[in-house]
Parts: sequence; C-alpha cells; structure tokens
Amino acid sequence: MTTRCGFIALIGAPNAGKSTLLNRLTGAKLSIVTPKAQTTRARVLGILVRDDTQFVFVDTPGIFNPKRRLDRAMVHAAWEGAGEADFSLLLVDAKAGLTEHVKEVAARLGEAKGGKVALVLNKIDLIDRQKLLPLAEEAAKMAEFARVFMISAETGDGVEALLDFCAAQLPESPFLYPEDEMTDLPDRLLAAEIVREQIFLQTRDEVPYGATVETESFKEMPGKIRIDAVIYVARAGHKGILIGSKGARIKQIGARARVELERLLETRVDLFLRVVEREGWDEEAARIRATGLTDPKA
Repeated sequence: MTTRCGFIALIGAPNAGKSTLLNRLTGAKLSIVTPKAQTTRARVLGILVRDDTQFVFVDTPGIFNPKRRLDRAMVHAAWEGAGEADFSLLLVDAKAGLTEHVKEVAARLGEAKGGKVALVLNKIDLIDRQKLLPLAEEAAKMAEFARVFMISAETGDGVEALLDFCAAQLPESPFLYPEDEMTDLPDRLLAAEIVREQIFLQTRDEVPYGATVETESFKEMPGKIRIDAVIYVARAGHKGILIGSKGARIKQIGARARVELERLLETRVDLFLRVVEREGWDEEAARIRATGLTDPKA
C-alpha cells in the first residue's frame, strides 16, 4: 500500500485559532487554548493517521512584532516551522478581518512557500455568513494561495474538507512516527504547559505574559506521578496575584491543572507548585530553552 506522510504548519497572527484547530484535527488536547493572544510559545507537533496518510501538524506561536528575547524566539519558531514544512495553512480570524499585520504575514508566507500554502478563514461561526464570500475574495488576493477554506475549528465545520485537501498535498512516504503516537511533546513540558494554561485562564491580563512554568521533577511512582513545577514571574506584584489571599489562587491553579493532567496522563497526579520572582527571566537563554524554544541569539 502506498502511504503519504508530511509536515503541515499552522501559521497566523496570535489568537487566529491555530491551537484549537490542532486539537480538533487530532481529536486530542495537545496544545493549550485560552481566549488570550500569544498563548502558544513553542512549536507543538500533532500527529494524525487517516487511512493511508500520516499528518504531522505543526502548531506554531502567533506571529507578532517582538519586543523581548522570548518574543523573538517565539516568532523565530513560527517562521522556522513554516519553512521546514511540506505545506502551510495560514489561519485568519474571520471575525477580526484582514488587518495590515495579517496582510504582511500573508505576503511573506506566500513568497516563501511559492504557492504551497492554503488560506484558512477560521471562526466563521462568529460572523454573518453574507460577509464571508466578500471577505474570502478579498483575502485570496493577499498572496498566491493553493486554496481558500472557510472553517470553524471550534465546531468542526469545514475541517473534513480541509483534511482531504491536506492529504493530497503530502508526499508519498512511509509513516515517520508510530501509529499510536499523537505528539512529540515530552510529559515534563506538557505538565508545565497545563499549569501555564491555568495561569492564563485564572489571572489578569498582564500576569500570564510575565510568567513561565518549568517542571523541576517528574517522577513516576506506583499508581501515580509526582510533578514539582516552578512558576517564574517578572514582578513581585505578579507573585502576589498568583499566590492569592492565603494561597487561594495558587491552590486553585494547581487543583485545575491536576485534574487536566490526570485526564491526559490517565493516572493519579500529585502536583506541587511554587512561585519565584525572577526579574528579566524572559531575556534568559536558559528560561527560553526550557519552554521548548530555540534562542535566536544562540
């Protein structure tokens, strides 16, 4: 039997729905999702086997104008993911429309990929259907796209047609990963990401962007896993917010993260968190590498 396999990069501005689409395509929670922009920091692989095709989807950080060393590493990871992929999908938030930033990303991606990119208008469930066709026609002019799709990653509308198209773009190849493997994300990094997701969901806007999570130890024991993680924050005020009155906030973050980790790891989890103030962590090479990113200065 002839098989196909290859890499498909999910590219776009922050909050375009790349991680939601990755989770929808693979049928599993592989990338954390929150309503806030710039949730994804490092590339995450999502692996799907469908008939004779193995898709390796690459969820990348949103592309934005970087200010910090961490930001530059995120944007570098996004463009690197697009460059190494066999095909790319440019996701655009249909509700937000075609901003100048989206147009700049589309032009650069279209030029780099030479037509090996499709435009995906996402979140079509959130806008008036009568506005879709004019939007799609305008969006198609941004670059040379192989196809234009209109989908909702949240509801699954249009995703099957997108998968059919993607399958045809991949080269003939043996499968690159075991058929039961869904991601290359190590469990230690998964644990840190799940904790970071709860920080995004449970704290004020400025705190998540000033915090990072590292798994200090991940110990498999009979009937359970013990995870110790440290949350680095840039300011003393952020530490106070994360800990909360009498430790209430950090307990809630830990409790909800533990439930999610037990579901994903399919075993009991003992999760221990501590918060450390570390000014300038987002400029430290070691902290950037710990998130799974490549330091662009290295």
